[in-house]
Amino acid sequence: MTQGLSDASLMLLVRPRQLLLLARLDTHRHLGRAAEAMNISQPAATKLLQQLEDSLGEKLFERLARGMEPTPYGEILIRYARRVLSDFGTAREEMLALRSGLSGALRVGSVPGAVPGLLAPALVEYHRRHPQVAVSVVVETSDVIQAQLEQGDVDFVLGRLTDGHDEAKYASVPLLGESQVVVVRAAHPVFERGAVTLAEIAGWSWVLQPPGSPQRGRFEAAMREAGIAERLDIIETASPSAITALLENSDMAAVMPSSQAEHYARLGVLRVVPVELPVRVPPICLITRADRALSPAAAQLRRQLLGGA
Repeated sequence: MTQGLSDASLMLLVRPRQLLLLARLDTHRHLGRAAEAMNISQPAATKLLQQLEDSLGEKLFERLARGMEPTPYGEILIRYARRVLSDFGTAREEMLALRSGLSGALRVGSVPGAVPGLLAPALVEYHRRHPQVAVSVVVETSDVIQAQLEQGDVDFVLGRLTDGHDEAKYASVPLLGESQVVVVRAAHPVFERGAVTLAEIAGWSWVLQPPGSPQRGRFEAAMREAGIAERLDIIETASPSAITALLENSDMAAVMPSSQAEHYARLGVLRVVPVELPVRVPPICLITRADRALSPAAAQLRRQLLGGA
């Protein structure tokens, strides 16, 4: 690399046309065809590439008999070039959206506990104000939606930062703190009895989130801390509809946030078992990527969830 120059100084030597050329070369692997795709001459393309290699002090492509192949340095810069071009395209789409009124697509990832009392009311109002925005919601466990946020499959998530993720890469705002409760079908025979203990319900059949989810890990840890070592009888699913269907058709039990349990109780589907569940979970947060700006559509819903206009 060029010695003695800061990143900012070096970026001044890199021209947008050179980044576009890198992307076209990666696609065509031939300088003449890349130049044609850019509507410039091959000598002009050669000069652009040579100037870029001179500025960076590295060879970016190997010239072969039948075309060109990127060097390891070239592959790194190609990824950067494609990201810049993609971000520019997104910026243009956002500008057009602002010009014609808020529109576009909005993708939200959410844990089940955030849906009834937090996300659903906000989305109803959001859709009323911005009917042109296509909204999609993914309801999954925190570990799954965090991976989707990392990959760019969702704009932001309502969940919890999980172990193994670099917290510095994310901006997180707590929104909802609540306890976890045990729920069963409304007509469960447990309500014909008096109080039950944690040791008693440990012998029931359970519907729990899959291993790796924060809720599952904390529930099993609470059981161990209470001295309950027996192996639990478990069906695993993260689907709220599957959980409620299984509970409605059996005497199984599940664990869910109190707000979600209250939602199903209002519908007459589930009831909370009167037993103290020593599971403490961090609050549900609105989590975004620190290095990725939100689209206008996503930024507006974020403001609404945080109490803004």
